[in-house]
Amino acid sequence: MSNKQRKGERAISDVALIENVLEGNDHAFRLLVEKYRNDVFRTIFAVLRDQKEAEDAAQEVFMKIYTSLPQYQNQGFKTWMTRIAVNHAIDIKRKQVRRKEEVAEDLALQLVGTPKDSIEKEIMDTDRRRLVRRKLDELPENYRDVIYGFYIAEKSYQQLADEQNVQVKTIETKLYRARHWMKKNWKEDDFS
Repeated sequence: MSNKQRKGERAISDVALIENVLEGNDHAFRLLVEKYRNDVFRTIFAVLRDQKEAEDAAQEVFMKIYTSLPQYQNQGFKTWMTRIAVNHAIDIKRKQVRRKEEVAEDLALQLVGTPKDSIEKEIMDTDRRRLVRRKLDELPENYRDVIYGFYIAEKSYQQLADEQNVQVKTIETKLYRARHWMKKNWKEDDFS
């Protein structure tokens, strides 16, 4: 019985807080943020898996919640808020993936010595994008890890060494060999 009461009390206090916010009471919104900060952060972190990005995204989500409150229709505040958080986190993740793909394509074109001024035009070409992705997938697996890690994820030699449980010198050697492999096996014509 007491659990039901507590749940009821929470629902009532959320409704009361939301009404206060809609009447212009910013303190009431701060109370909602305090109450749900951890839930929103955990939801976003589950998607992004990065503390700093999740913290930034949580702030953005609370701004969205604040501006969307007039459209809220008492359909369960926590559920409504969680849906906003998940959608926002997924949008961020999609942008990150797109950015990584663009960087990978740009990198592959630069590595084979394509003139810089034509890179932009070439990246626009969808067929070429597909080709570049396929070429990156041709890299031997042990080289692909360091190329993606160093150039695309922008990790330091030390981070890569820690992740792969090897010495920094090993990462340097792998990167040197990966670059050599690309120069030897790829020709500019492969990308046109």
